[in-house]
Amino acid sequence: MKHTVTEIKLENGTAGLLIHVPDASVMTFECNFRAGEYLVTSEKWETAHIMEHMLLGANELIPKARAFQAEFEKNGAYSNASTGSYDIIYEAECADFEWDRVFGLLLTAITKPLFLAEEFAAEFGNVREELTARSNNHFRHLNLALREQYGYYAKTDQERLKLMGNVTLDDITKHYKKTHTSSNMRFVIAGNINASRKNIITKLLESIELPKGTGRFDLPEETPRAVKQPLHIQNETVDNLYFYMDTFVNQKLNDAQYDNLSLINSMLTETLYSRILGTAREKGLVYGMSSGVSRAEHSGNWWFGAQVMPQNAPALFDIMVHELSQVFAGKISAEDIKAAKQYALGRYQRSGQTVSGTANGYSYRYFFDGIVYDYYAEPERIAAITKQGIVETSKLLFSENIWGIGTLGNASEEFLSDLQNKVAPLWKK
Repeated sequence: MKHTVTEIKLENGTAGLLIHVPDASVMTFECNFRAGEYLVTSEKWETAHIMEHMLLGANELIPKARAFQAEFEKNGAYSNASTGSYDIIYEAECADFEWDRVFGLLLTAITKPLFLAEEFAAEFGNVREELTARSNNHFRHLNLALREQYGYYAKTDQERLKLMGNVTLDDITKHYKKTHTSSNMRFVIAGNINASRKNIITKLLESIELPKGTGRFDLPEETPRAVKQPLHIQNETVDNLYFYMDTFVNQKLNDAQYDNLSLINSMLTETLYSRILGTAREKGLVYGMSSGVSRAEHSGNWWFGAQVMPQNAPALFDIMVHELSQVFAGKISAEDIKAAKQYALGRYQRSGQTVSGTANGYSYRYFFDGIVYDYYAEPERIAAITKQGIVETSKLLFSENIWGIGTLGNASEEFLSDLQNKVAPLWKK
């Protein structure tokens, strides 16, 4: 959608983006605080998550969570919140005609929570139900277990369930006071933000009833470490094998590196004609496969994962090794790169068809490192990707020998060692 972006920085330390989408029929709001699990002790791990559940509940305006949600949603508005290792995000979307009412309610929830004892008990139960349901997701279980092994702030849902009982209501209120300050808040608001609305939003945020605090919390200095032996989660009820393979580099990826790596990643697994997934499907080895690129404050990560029948896993690993080796050797045709760029361009054009989709294009990067992403420059960035850039960045991710594999299912140590030995040569090229 056509739009313009304005960054505002206020005297109370709050900063954010106002995305003007002319004639939009909805408004979306995202408010971010560095308040995730990395800011609590290990034994109190679930503090941030339970606090997030409680915050969009009872407050000084409407002292009962259910009544507050009924008021919030009465005209079809939507609200939600999420907690991660680093951040908590509160979000809302509503019809244009009630944007000011909904935004006011969202700010009230953020600034005037009551944290009632009875709602602590209720949300404690709801979080326990949520974690129990998530613990049945084998990919999630394996991913979190691996991240913990690599040295990142992570715990499996099974571990989190055991730690929940350590959290008290006093922990909730202390974490809120520590993290919910105006200078630790960032926002992205999108919709028909004309000059009048911009002034109203700015004044509301300038006068937000939060202590100023001491600034935005820094991201943690996590340094990924290699996992020397395959991590295996034994589960005899699973007939196939879930696996992830990760490789890391101890530096923050710049935009060009990220773009080059993202393009070759899509060429390897993102379509049914891709080089790894397409080849594997032609041979009847695997139904689906995923891979992805991520960047943290001090590292970059490239991962591959799938669920595959054990008897097909060795052949799938052979294809992975072959195709990655081809990339390292520069055996990528100009035609394939051109086709992948067209795919990336089409995906970019589809991504911003809604107000929320447009806002999401900015919020991750802004909340991560304060960069105002140039959405309209994306075609230029795609065009700038080169074969040389792809090869150099791909090799970079395998250059520091920081890697590991993890599996979940029913497999022997010898079988897993064989899989590890198949891929190990990738880090010696």
